[in-house]
Amino acid sequence: MTRLILATRNAGKITELRAILADAGLPHELIGADAYPGIPDVKETGVTFAENALLKAHALARATGLPAVADDSGLCVDVMNGAPGIFSARWAGRHGDDRANLDLLLAQLSDIADEHRGASFACAAALALPDGTERVVEGHLPGTLRRAPAGTGGFGYDPILQPEGETRTCAELTAEEKNAISHRGKAFRALVPVVRELLG
Repeated sequence: MTRLILATRNAGKITELRAILADAGLPHELIGADAYPGIPDVKETGVTFAENALLKAHALARATGLPAVADDSGLCVDVMNGAPGIFSARWAGRHGDDRANLDLLLAQLSDIADEHRGASFACAAALALPDGTERVVEGHLPGTLRRAPAGTGGFGYDPILQPEGETRTCAELTAEEKNAISHRGKAFRALVPVVRELLG
């Protein structure tokens, strides 16, 4: 069985990708980066989601000698020309402060009319092999931004993005509902035929 390493220490992400691979009938064993505690985190110096995903995947493949999967994702707001984009996790200045990021974004959009509050979650997922082979796929979840957070599920900007065709925010969906339509779910599912092609 081929081992695949996922460039994250996030247990939720590992569980999600395991489920997608299993549903696709792929026999690969998936492990997280926490299986190699000595490997330092990779600086995300790319200027696109794809570049950051590839940076992380290549670094992990080189360090472990295993095929590596990495993703990078964020929120892209139409009237902000795609921002916060790659800066989504640190929009308010400190990495991972979800509430501060969300509050700042809502304040910046406070005078934007409802019909101009279009946005989407974007995710790039990359597979890198130790020999340098690489592939990147992308997934998107379009929607509109609410004026106030709603829901307690998910993380990040989930409480303010209402997917197209939905009356609820991402944070109000069940995990199963969200995974079925999410940018990350779409990207990981698009990665399945790539894994099959390159790893058998």
